[in-house]
Amino acid sequence: MTRAFLLLAALALPAAAQLAVRGETVYTMDGAPIANGVVLVTASGTIERVGPAAQVAIPAGVRTLTAKVVTPGLIDAHATAGLSGILNQPHDQDQLERSAPIQAELRAVDAYNPRDELVTYLRNYGITTLHTGHGPGALISGQTMIVKTWGNSVEDATVEPAAMIAASLGNLARAQSGSPGTRAKMIAMLRAELIKAREYAAKKEKPRDLRMEALVEVIEGKRPLLVTVHRANDILTALRLGKEFSLKLVLDGAAEAHAVLPEIKASGNPVIVHPTMARPSGDMENLTLEMAAKLKEAGIPFAFQSGFEGYVPKTRVLLFEAALAAAHGLGKDATLEALTIGAARLLGIDNRLGSLTPGKHADIALYDGDPLEYTTHCTAVIGQGQVLFEGAQ
Repeated sequence: MTRAFLLLAALALPAAAQLAVRGETVYTMDGAPIANGVVLVTASGTIERVGPAAQVAIPAGVRTLTAKVVTPGLIDAHATAGLSGILNQPHDQDQLERSAPIQAELRAVDAYNPRDELVTYLRNYGITTLHTGHGPGALISGQTMIVKTWGNSVEDATVEPAAMIAASLGNLARAQSGSPGTRAKMIAMLRAELIKAREYAAKKEKPRDLRMEALVEVIEGKRPLLVTVHRANDILTALRLGKEFSLKLVLDGAAEAHAVLPEIKASGNPVIVHPTMARPSGDMENLTLEMAAKLKEAGIPFAFQSGFEGYVPKTRVLLFEAALAAAHGLGKDATLEALTIGAARLLGIDNRLGSLTPGKHADIALYDGDPLEYTTHCTAVIGQGQVLFEGAQ
C-alpha cells in the first residue's frame, strides 16, 4: 500500500474514545431510553457510540464516569445570563438598553460575559447550551445568540453569534417616557420599521445602516423575530403582524396561549413557555402551570426557558421550571424532550446538539436520580468531551 493510501485510511477511522459514561438509564433522545447504557466520547469531543453495556465495550484505560441517569446536556431556550450578571449591579446588567424603543442593531455577542458566575451556576445543573442575549422590556431590544456554558472568551462559547431579534409587546414594551405608550403605537412603530427594512433591502446602492441590516434578515426570513408577549389579544396581534410581513416568529412567554391555541397552531409558530413559576400578575395574571401540557396536546412545538429574574440571582433554573411542568400534566418523557432535542429543533441546532447521537457534540449531564426530582443532584457535566464539573450540585 502507498503511504498516501494508509494516511487516507487512517483519516477514515473513527477517533478513539477518550471518555466513557455509563448510566443505569441513558436518555439518548434519539430512541428509547437505554437501561445500563454506555456512551463513548471521542478525543475530538463528539459522540462515538451509544448502546447497552452488553453491546458497547469500554476500551481498557478509558476514564469512565457513572451515574443513575444520563441525559444530553440541557438547553435553555431563552435566557439573559451572561448579559445579566450575578452581582445585580449596574455595571454587569447589559440585557436591556433603555435609550430608545427600537435597537435591533445591538448585538449580544458584544456584551456576553462567558466567565460570569451565573453561567457556571447554570452549567452545574446540567445546562450546557443557552439561547441568551438582549431581553424583554423594549419594543426591539436587540439580538440574541446561542452559546455553550463554558469558555474563557465569547469566541470559545459561541454556537451561533446571531440567533434572533428580541422584541416585546404589551406592558413590557411601554416606554418609561415617550413612545410607545399604547399597544396601537407599538404596532405602528414596528410596522414602520419593517416597511423601512423592506425598502432598504430593495435599494441597490445604500449607506450602511446597522439597524436596517438586522431587520432585513428578519424581513427575508433569515432570522426569527422572538416576541415576548403574554395577553391573548397581543399574541393574536403578533401573529397578524407576522403574517402581514411573512415573518418567522417565535412566541416567547405566551402566558395566555391557552386561550388562542388554534390560532397559534394554524400559524405554525413555536412557543418558548413562560417560566412555569413566574408570578401571575400584570400581563401574566392568567398564566397556567399546565401551559406546556396544553401546547403538547395541541401539537405546538415548544421549549422551556429560565427567562429573566429582576432580582438576585438574576435567573431561574431551567430544570426546576421544567420539573413543575412535568408535574402539571406534561410527564417526564415529554419534559426531557423539550429540555433537549425539542429545544435544539426550535433553535435550529439539532444537527449538532440535543441528543446523544453519534457525530453530535458530546454535551452530557449526569444525575444521581430522576433529574426532575428536587432532591436529585447533578453529579457531572461534560461539554464537547471535557469534564467541566464533577461533584454534586
